[in-house]
Amino acid sequence: MNASMINAMVSMNSLQQRLDVISDNIANVNTVGYKKKEATFEDLLNNLKRQPDAFNQPGRLTPLHFSQGWGARMTMVEPNLSQGPMKGTDNLTDLAIEGNALFEVEVDGAGTRAYTRNGAFQLTMGANGDTILATEDGYPVVANIPDADGNMVEGNIVMPDGYSLRVEADGTVRGVSSGDTITLGSIKLLQPSRPAALTPVADNLFTIADGINVEDVVQEIIPDSENRIALRQGYLEQSNVQLTDELTELINVQRAYQLAARALSSSDQMMGIANTMRA
Repeated sequence: MNASMINAMVSMNSLQQRLDVISDNIANVNTVGYKKKEATFEDLLNNLKRQPDAFNQPGRLTPLHFSQGWGARMTMVEPNLSQGPMKGTDNLTDLAIEGNALFEVEVDGAGTRAYTRNGAFQLTMGANGDTILATEDGYPVVANIPDADGNMVEGNIVMPDGYSLRVEADGTVRGVSSGDTITLGSIKLLQPSRPAALTPVADNLFTIADGINVEDVVQEIIPDSENRIALRQGYLEQSNVQLTDELTELINVQRAYQLAARALSSSDQMMGIANTMRA
């Protein structure tokens, strides 16, 4: 197999992966809290070749050596955590994060944690019968709640009967009833320091792969005016995918794929001609 066929085949494979990333972004243009995926590519091995000395004719301006590439490969897919537009819903259980932070949720009974920007929460019944704040898929939202001694420990927001939910900008959660207000805890927020280490999984969630120290990827943060992070009750953050940008990139990648496919076809035809030639 000649070099042009190898180059075209490798390029088509990487372009197909890029198309998959773009199609995933377009499919989630209306998904609440979705963060667009961005793919990173790198060149494969490049060879430096030298043409025969017979090519060195008088008046030649270009050097005899030239670089021969072997295509590119996708090395990383990471989320773009830029802020998406806010949309008012007037739903008390809808929360939107303003700034660079993530919600933390429990995805199973073993306490496995995942992270999301989707604040479309609801009040649902927990395993022990309490009414807790959870995602639409039933994953409890992790919060800091006071224990019997007044110390803050991780747990879930439990909503007593007859109280309505109120969430302040700093994440403090209160239960409000007629003439009575109680503090239920505070929503736990984490700020990602290594977005590339967040792995997108199902249900619009991110996880951290085994073997990676969680504290090296996300750190707990308390919203305030200095870090410009705040919670907005009654709002939902929309997807940060720009459809026009994705469609433009889709056209560019499709044309590049067609060019690579044409190069592969031309190489195949040339090899067929060479095989049928007789001395």
